[in-house]
Amino acid sequence: MKALGTFMNRRYVLSMGVSLVSLAVMAASSGQSLAQTQPASGEISLETVTVEGLGGNATGPVNGYVPNRTATGSKTDTPIEEIPQSVSVIGREAIEDRQAQKVDEALRYTAGVFAQPYGEDSDTDWFFIRGFDAGQTGVFLNNLPLYQYGFGGFYIDPFVLERIEVLNGPTAALYGGSAIGGIVNLVSKRPTTEPLRYVETGINSWGNGYAAFDFGGALDKDKIWSYRLTGKMSGGGWETKEAEDFRGVIAPALTFRPDAGTELTVLGSYQNMDLTHTGGFLPYIGTVVPAPYGRISRGFYYSEPDIDLYRRDQAMIGYEFEHALNDIWTLRQNFRYAHTDSKERGPYPYGYLDPATGFPVATPVAPDFLLYRIGFNHHTVVNTLSIDNQAEAKFGTGPLNHTLLLGLDYKYYNIDQIQASGGGTPISPVNPIYGVPQGPTVPYLDQDLTMNQIGFYAQDQIRFGGWIATLNGRYDHVSTKSTDKAGAANFSDEAGEFSGRLGLGYEFANGMTPYVSVSRSFNPVIGSDFSGQGFEPETGQQYEVGLKYKPTFFDGLITASLFDLTRQNVLTSDPQHLFFEAQLGEVRSRGFEFEAQANITEGLKAVAAFTAYDIEITEDPNAALIGNRPNVVPEILASGWLDYTVQDGAFKGLGFGAGIRYVGFSYVDNENTLKVPAATVFDGAIRYTRDNFTVALNVNNLFDNEYVSSCDTQYTCNYGAGRVATLKASYKW
Repeated sequence: MKALGTFMNRRYVLSMGVSLVSLAVMAASSGQSLAQTQPASGEISLETVTVEGLGGNATGPVNGYVPNRTATGSKTDTPIEEIPQSVSVIGREAIEDRQAQKVDEALRYTAGVFAQPYGEDSDTDWFFIRGFDAGQTGVFLNNLPLYQYGFGGFYIDPFVLERIEVLNGPTAALYGGSAIGGIVNLVSKRPTTEPLRYVETGINSWGNGYAAFDFGGALDKDKIWSYRLTGKMSGGGWETKEAEDFRGVIAPALTFRPDAGTELTVLGSYQNMDLTHTGGFLPYIGTVVPAPYGRISRGFYYSEPDIDLYRRDQAMIGYEFEHALNDIWTLRQNFRYAHTDSKERGPYPYGYLDPATGFPVATPVAPDFLLYRIGFNHHTVVNTLSIDNQAEAKFGTGPLNHTLLLGLDYKYYNIDQIQASGGGTPISPVNPIYGVPQGPTVPYLDQDLTMNQIGFYAQDQIRFGGWIATLNGRYDHVSTKSTDKAGAANFSDEAGEFSGRLGLGYEFANGMTPYVSVSRSFNPVIGSDFSGQGFEPETGQQYEVGLKYKPTFFDGLITASLFDLTRQNVLTSDPQHLFFEAQLGEVRSRGFEFEAQANITEGLKAVAAFTAYDIEITEDPNAALIGNRPNVVPEILASGWLDYTVQDGAFKGLGFGAGIRYVGFSYVDNENTLKVPAATVFDGAIRYTRDNFTVALNVNNLFDNEYVSSCDTQYTCNYGAGRVATLKASYKW
């Protein structure tokens, strides 16, 4: 039986065929000690106050495109230039200017991130960071993990977010077990003491419309109580023919601040999704290269309308508490409980049908060129709890200024899931006929799995003149237990790991901060090998050198970094036992990243990103793979977005945006025998604002470039999203 850890991935499930388908708190949002630079006497002005209020703390709004502070990478309210790793922040304004409707859409202009590698997936966010998949164990919400195992993950609508932040490179020294390549930390919208009333509606060219609202303000005259209520509902069509989509989310938040040193914020959300399937799982011949019948339409619907189903009910509740004991010590506790219940049903294509054998093949077979389909369904229930306790001290020792952080956190994750597979009928990619009865599915996995992780960590951020040192150490203990009623192996495992980070930088008066860091990370791996032995955690080591530059003559942030990252204990196919995995692999990722964010003038904003990798397999049981590049991941990524709004005159309020995205070629397999070509996509926007009313039109993939995002195998390739126009109208008062 295939290792359970791999069984959880839908893409692997499909690739195996029918018979063997396989607490942490958001660091202080108050910037009283760190967020503001003290102005000279008599120099305070309205403009200065406004700039400090926007982007002036680690969780608040970003001023234009340029962030100032973050808690991602430190768990403290820290200037971005003092984090000894590459950090990217996408603020609310950038999300709205590009009208990103999913988190992975918002990441498409970010250095080091390959977003939407599997195309436009309506129910899941996919992204790779520094060459490694981060969608399973690299997603955090308010610095608490949103762990995902297989289908047991969570979906967050970007409308309820204030920021999306990316920390490139290993993060376990702060967060415990997490994706080796980096993490994405989602930052929720928070209550505001100032009145906020905002409504928005829109519709796209696929016929999918939405309505949303965002309200907030103080509940009493002393502003002790404040609230935020955000919601969105959408529904309609999708690029895939026959596909339907309905979803809604509501996110209430309440803050209690009885005095300047005490704050409690309660954050909740509920999300419902009722969809049918969209997107990829199409063969290489017929997408990347033409088949004898041509190419499969990008809007081809491969499922069955009568049985196609994807449903999710998701709820979260948590809080962030902070209390200043005195001028030195501050205590914090963050907590969240989350629940999701998801169901999925429908056939997926997997290559072409060979009528002679009844099995899938990579090459279309005349005369009908039918696609082979696999029946699949699952029911997954997840309950997870996270709590992070922190004590922060700010003090001096001689010429050294310290921000010391001590933390103890705990994560509980339970997944109860049934996955089944069976025979599906073939379908024509040219003239599909729907309604043919599908074969029965048989459970291959009926699993109840529980993971517990507890960690203690310490961090010291030290300032000595222009020198900035960051020291991190953490120890984690992880236990996993799995039982299965469908014949898969039962297993239990325990592991303890130490993680660390050492960073050093120097901040020059001209705004330049060169830095160097070294870090060691780990990530638990769920599953067992042929003998039933549980897998060891993955480990990773990274060396990074970089430069962060905040110019003194305009509002901007420029980051450049070189890194050398090695990921060890990677799962590979067991050469001695078919359908099992062994933990013998190692992959090395070296590269260069560049990102620039700028508010060039009052109406002109820009962001640019460039990524170049050298990724290779350095250890594998199959010696022929050593030195090859892993599949899916391109080695070159580049993007840029320029946005301008007229500030005065007859055309005041008229704005334009233009973007370009380039994704280099990738390989279909680790043997590097077939390539997916590079692609360039253009995006555009136009909008008009008058008083409190805004109307905007965004067009993604402006010239409707038909391209393939990536292929996992010759059987499973994925089109990139085609041209889609979204018209939006909003009003605030």
